[in-house]
Amino acid sequence: MDVTLHLSQDPEADALLGRSPLAALIGMLLDQQVPMEWAFKGPRTIARRLGTDDLDAHEIAVRDPEVFAELLSQKPAVHRYPGSMAKRIQQLCQYLVEHYEGDPEAIWKDAGSGRELLKRLQELPGFGKQKAQIFLALLGKQLGVRPEGWREAAGPYGEANSYRSVADITGPDSLAKVRAHKQEMKAAAKAGKAAGR
Repeated sequence: MDVTLHLSQDPEADALLGRSPLAALIGMLLDQQVPMEWAFKGPRTIARRLGTDDLDAHEIAVRDPEVFAELLSQKPAVHRYPGSMAKRIQQLCQYLVEHYEGDPEAIWKDAGSGRELLKRLQELPGFGKQKAQIFLALLGKQLGVRPEGWREAAGPYGEANSYRSVADITGPDSLAKVRAHKQEMKAAAKAGKAAGR
């Protein structure tokens, strides 16, 4: 895996995301309750604080949980909830070590179909259906991982020429379109709640 991504809008962080499957997975895991760019800068920040250029599932899995949580909590914090995210990242890495010998690419290397790949992604700690579908769309649209039926398995996030998620971000313009879409969805959800009262 060695592609150019533009998810964090930071060249160093994006370079790590493009060459490290684990960094991309961790960025996706962090992508909740914080701005997208902040989430996807997280893996680079973690790597820097670990004193390395890449992330290793084996190494993260066995770190002392309190020490790892402190690493994510240092200013600027990697996430709004650094303690709980540190725990989730370690759970993800432990799962990867246990089920895929620590190799995140093994999740998709031999997936026979989009449906199978979606199932594998949903089995990852911290990945519900929506997060798994978005990551599947990212794999298909930007990382060249396209098992048969991947677009269908990714649901609306797999649609071509859409601006629904990080899977569609290729630069500042598409980031603005994705952000506008998310704001529309939030406004619609808020309006729906108000109407339902």
